[in-house]
Amino acid sequence: MFEKQKIGIGKRKQAVARVFIIPGSGNLLINNTPGEKYLQYNTAYLNSIWSPLKILKLENQFDIIAIIKGGGLTGQTEALQLGIARLLCIMDKESRLILKPYGFLTRDARIKERKKYGLRKARKAPQYSKR
Repeated sequence: MFEKQKIGIGKRKQAVARVFIIPGSGNLLINNTPGEKYLQYNTAYLNSIWSPLKILKLENQFDIIAIIKGGGLTGQTEALQLGIARLLCIMDKESRLILKPYGFLTRDARIKERKKYGLRKARKAPQYSKR
């Protein structure tokens, strides 16, 4: 289906995006759904996804096909953006120098903290009573 080397993986919180870029006319397909419909026509999400391609002036030269699992729309959008940026760096080594200052290649490692025993949540303790 796709060449194995042409896959970009982006992660953010619980969301994992596997991204494929093929030559085309600027279409976005997420989980076999048009990207605009999947992202609920939110322009902020769509702009953040296309921003690595806009900076490299490639927005209407490639189609993006993504398979995303887990997380919410914001996490999925940022995971997709990271996957696209990583894939562009694999395709062209010079694009890394352009995308790096914009922060597109930085993985946001913040994830949900695990619940500890004796506590109600990760840090919330039961109410303390002195008497």
